[in-house]
Amino acid sequence: MRELILLRHAEAETATAGKDDRERKLTQHGKNEARAAGEWLASHDVHYDRILCSPSERTRETAALALGQVEPQFEPAIYDATVGDLYDLLDEQSDAERVVLVGHNPGIEQLVAFLVEGRSEDYRGMPPGGMARLSIGDKLEPGKAKLETFWSPPN
Repeated sequence: MRELILLRHAEAETATAGKDDRERKLTQHGKNEARAAGEWLASHDVHYDRILCSPSERTRETAALALGQVEPQFEPAIYDATVGDLYDLLDEQSDAERVVLVGHNPGIEQLVAFLVEGRSEDYRGMPPGGMARLSIGDKLEPGKAKLETFWSPPN
């Protein structure tokens, strides 16, 4: 893998007692955020070979609106994943040049810090619909990735 794009799902409905958290949908604002992420990727001619996506409704919607050109591979392990879980999943993707992972905080923001800084506790936040574009180099290793772009949707 040479390039990795980490995309946090866009703004979702507020959690409701008694309803499965995985069923939360995007708000209208969240749909606009996801479309804006897709527009940014298209305007910068960013292509990707593989999309790994949490199976939650809000990540599915985000992927569909932002990344419609490639069918996602739904990975249950992404939902509620630790940095280690996400790292292990990405380490299995060496056959792909460019990978997009659509997931949740705190895992996404901690993974950015882990790959760039080598420490998962040193993260700076990832807003809903936010995206980090990383250059990986020859091998996926903690602290070796280069943060090429940090993008957040307009308000």
